[in-house]
Amino acid sequence: MVAGEASGDHHGAAVAAALRERLGDVDIFGIGGVRMREAGVRTLVDAAEMAVVGLVEVVAHFPTIYRAFSLLAGILKRQPPDLLILIDYPDFNLRLARVAKKHGVKVLYYISPQVWAWRSGRVHTIARRVDHMAVVFPFEVPFYERAGVPVTFVGHPLLDSVCPSADRSALQREFGLDPARMTVGLFPGSRRSELRSLFPTILATARLLRERHPDLQFVLPLATSLTRADLEPQLTEAGLPVTVIPNRSYDAMLLCDAIVTVSGTVTLEIALMGVPMVIIYKVSPLTYQIGIRLIRVDHVGLCNIVAGERVVPELIQHDAEPEKIASEIEKMLGDREYSAVMTAKLKGIRDRLGSGGCSQRVAQLAAEMLSPGADIS
Repeated sequence: MVAGEASGDHHGAAVAAALRERLGDVDIFGIGGVRMREAGVRTLVDAAEMAVVGLVEVVAHFPTIYRAFSLLAGILKRQPPDLLILIDYPDFNLRLARVAKKHGVKVLYYISPQVWAWRSGRVHTIARRVDHMAVVFPFEVPFYERAGVPVTFVGHPLLDSVCPSADRSALQREFGLDPARMTVGLFPGSRRSELRSLFPTILATARLLRERHPDLQFVLPLATSLTRADLEPQLTEAGLPVTVIPNRSYDAMLLCDAIVTVSGTVTLEIALMGVPMVIIYKVSPLTYQIGIRLIRVDHVGLCNIVAGERVVPELIQHDAEPEKIASEIEKMLGDREYSAVMTAKLKGIRDRLGSGGCSQRVAQLAAEMLSPGADIS
């Protein structure tokens, strides 16, 4: 099982638990993080070392990624497992799938690469290398069917996992937040590369908001792939009072009246919680120039893509600057009608994602593929 970043680690852990429940004694190993280890997965490589975004950024981390690939490719050749489960992380995982197919290992791909958004030609690569796709958006099914790829819509895993541990009042007491003051969430992502490229902008936005609205309070969820030490230098330099909440992102979301967030799965999580947000996206100039020539969708935020419209604002590249971000947050905090309409549309996204039980459906697919002579095409 291979998950190359925090969200994949979370989803992989749920599938691993469902597999153990269904199959009993099963050996699961590969790439993952804290959650997958807690679920009994032997992680030969930590997902935190693999989580980078952007073409230029990947080049900088190439030695680490290459070592991980060589390790798993060697195992697929010498001690092939009964099944390879790949979770998102397409550039790495599709290459690993080629090695698996060459050595007779069945491949189940869970959480599709966004081939419907960019580099759509990869669907033909997937058809050659993947035995079955387990997709989390209903609109992905016809895309794969047209290419002749066996596919099953399993629902979205977030429907089972997006749930805070307590109500807002209890969480405010636990974290020492004043219920009479508005709270803004600072969501810098789960990758160290995002901390370098976007966290300074997020903190500068928070400083600007604090200057204009001294009563605002700030919370920041700490992903399992990061440590407090990763944030500390920039937090100290910013000199802002920020409540850091480790490993409890849904609790952090519930505390917020508005959120500044990077793009990615987190935008869908925030949408399911119904919290107004502004999405920011910034990569190296070279990565951006390449990306705008390849991307075929109108939005970068996953919540907007699923909704099929610009439900929440997106500030991309040079527009992702503190003054513009702060202006969007002020509108959400100050215009009740504006934020109410946004919240209603965000909650409507849930209806588009099917029903709960996603991890159990993936485990069922895996169990069927592990059965001798199985054919689930």
